[in-house]
Amino acid sequence: MPHPGEVFQPKPSAEDSFLDLLVETLEGLDETARGQFLREFFRTIAQIDLTEEQSSEYWTKILHWRRELATGVGRKVSLKTAMVDVLSSSSSLRVPILVEYDEFKKLQINAATDALTGLYNRRLFDEYLEKELNRAKRYGQQLAVVILDLHKLKEVNDRFGHLQGDHALQIAATTLRTTLRASDFAFRIGGDEFALLLPQTDTDQAVTLCRRVRAEYENQLRPLKMDVAVTLDFGVAVHPQDGDQKAALLGVADERLYALKHSTRVPPRVVPIEPQVPREPTPAAPQGPSVSPPPRVVPPPRQAPGPSAVPPNATPQHPERRKWERVSLAGTKAHAVFAELGQKTAKVVDLSYGGVALRVDSVDDLPTQFNAVLHVPILPPVRVVLRKVFTLPSEGGRIRVGCAFIS
Repeated sequence: MPHPGEVFQPKPSAEDSFLDLLVETLEGLDETARGQFLREFFRTIAQIDLTEEQSSEYWTKILHWRRELATGVGRKVSLKTAMVDVLSSSSSLRVPILVEYDEFKKLQINAATDALTGLYNRRLFDEYLEKELNRAKRYGQQLAVVILDLHKLKEVNDRFGHLQGDHALQIAATTLRTTLRASDFAFRIGGDEFALLLPQTDTDQAVTLCRRVRAEYENQLRPLKMDVAVTLDFGVAVHPQDGDQKAALLGVADERLYALKHSTRVPPRVVPIEPQVPREPTPAAPQGPSVSPPPRVVPPPRQAPGPSAVPPNATPQHPERRKWERVSLAGTKAHAVFAELGQKTAKVVDLSYGGVALRVDSVDDLPTQFNAVLHVPILPPVRVVLRKVFTLPSEGGRIRVGCAFIS
């Protein structure tokens, strides 16, 4: 502790000691060598480009100002203090810390955003997903995770060029920014893939938002007049019902994206999805050249359930190979709701790309064509228009109804 009247001298730092050594070293150099060194010195520490002559002049001013400061305060002043004073007092220079901060902010922005779309990138998506998931767990809230991809982007690139494809991606990013809430986050996580984090959002709200985003995106694309059905497909997973870990939520969202992508693109014609009864054998044609007409598939007649409707060991025959394989939903809670028929429900037996098979108690009030909402595992509720193709007796006295999707 200093005695009364004694000036306190703080212990110099390693940096100050180095600069003092630099002053002594430069005094022993000739003018040319000193100018060359000082030019590189100012460029390194302050990001300024001076000539050798200017560098020597600034160095002289710094040493002179250091001596004046020491005289004024009555103690030794560090070279660093004098250097900052001289550099900041010049109208042509910026304070070194400001130069470094600007460069740091640029690096920070570039590391966190996608250059093409301006959205946050995959690295930040992984970071934010962990953070928002932890927050949702802590406060018992829901968190919706959405994976989207740009359907037919490759076709746009192939037919119209990558500049048009980039434009389609940028329009998608703009649509996301203008449609989402302030609390939501949008990311570009791959070539044609985007992701959303929607805090405090349930499945219905997330699906509604995604449909609005898709509709708005399609509207924004119309001025481009591309004859390609470009759109945004999506898959939604919600914490906690679909999982409480990052990997589980991403897996469910990917599955639902894939399922929705393939289930909603049905062909514009009716496709029967159930086995048809075999055609009666055709009598042998007479000798001679002839062309047989293509076989006509006739649906089986409607029959009341009963022991004589289908022989117990009968095996349905396929007149031709099934175009789409069925996915059995036995043992699941898959069902259909008929809003126009008083909210009646029916069991969904199986599902294919072309249609769906239902199990009902009666077909008396089931019209030939009707609306339904399908509730199927790994898919959000899907509203469809169905056309009844045939009916068959089923177990427990119920009736199996084969329906085709109407585009």
